[in-house]
Amino acid sequence: MKKYNVGIIGYGWVATAHIDAINKSENAQVTAIYSSRELDAKELSSQWGSEIATYTDLDQMLEDQSLDVVSVCSYPNQHKEQVKKAALAGKHLIIEKPLALSWEDCKEIEDAVKQAGVKTCVCFECRFSNQFIVTKSIIDQGLLGNLHYGEIDYFHGIGPWYGQFRWNVKKDQGGSSLLSAGCHALDALLLCMDDEVVEVTSYETKSSSEIFKPYEYSTSSVTIMKFKNGAIGKCSTSIDCLQPYYVHTHLFGSEGSLLDNKFHSTKLKTDKNNWSSLAMKLLDSGDVSDHPYLDQFNAFFESITQDVEMPLTSLPQAMKTFEVVFAADKSAAEGKPIQLGNG
Repeated sequence: MKKYNVGIIGYGWVATAHIDAINKSENAQVTAIYSSRELDAKELSSQWGSEIATYTDLDQMLEDQSLDVVSVCSYPNQHKEQVKKAALAGKHLIIEKPLALSWEDCKEIEDAVKQAGVKTCVCFECRFSNQFIVTKSIIDQGLLGNLHYGEIDYFHGIGPWYGQFRWNVKKDQGGSSLLSAGCHALDALLLCMDDEVVEVTSYETKSSSEIFKPYEYSTSSVTIMKFKNGAIGKCSTSIDCLQPYYVHTHLFGSEGSLLDNKFHSTKLKTDKNNWSSLAMKLLDSGDVSDHPYLDQFNAFFESITQDVEMPLTSLPQAMKTFEVVFAADKSAAEGKPIQLGNG
């Protein structure tokens, strides 16, 4: 397999996790970084173990014909223009979530990618976590039967102890509790339920704690979804909770149920009075250095080589999630259910 050269847009906290995973891959290496501030190329090359050129002009970096892939790790409100430029330059794209801060911007990104014909990977890396690989396997083996209800919730207090806090608190940067972080849980729910959402109702609120006072938007929400096949789902998300990081999963099917790392299945005749345990690693950290980027990026580089759409987290798949996210935020703002399916 060819070793792909990757350029990074934005050098912050999440970029360090991307660079580490890319350079650990046998299929790629970071060879360029664009940042709005001056960076020391020699120091970065020494730190990351690959020869890295630095740029303060994005257009100049994108002119580099040796770059195959660009990883967009900048502020969310910069994604649209930067992705469009990179796509126009013919670079394959890794895009950190959120994809953008409005559905209209997401559609512009989608149009640019289609016109350019480049491959995409959106960072819903939790789909590559051991927890959801095992969970999806249980579902696909039919051990829960037909799912009729699912809830996956994201609870992670993002306070001043996180580097992203300084910009994430702003409405035009973080956007909402769902956009900022909870979209991981909603995306995992859509993965498990595997059906089209037709209606969304959402409510939002905010902690009275002084810790989270700087947030310019509501930081806790609950979203109820109705699926085309009649199933229902729920996604609660809180970035103003004071507790350990927790992604809660509870799925009900015609043949059994799954609760985090426990399950019951009539097909296996498990003890109906006790849960059976699954040997899975639960998601337990909001630190990007603990996220399964390596497996995700390896799948992406392989998809480029094979000239196919990457599994699980391509742009078309991510668009389905963000359509629901923006519908949920609209529902919370307008105080009414939102119908989906009109593009």
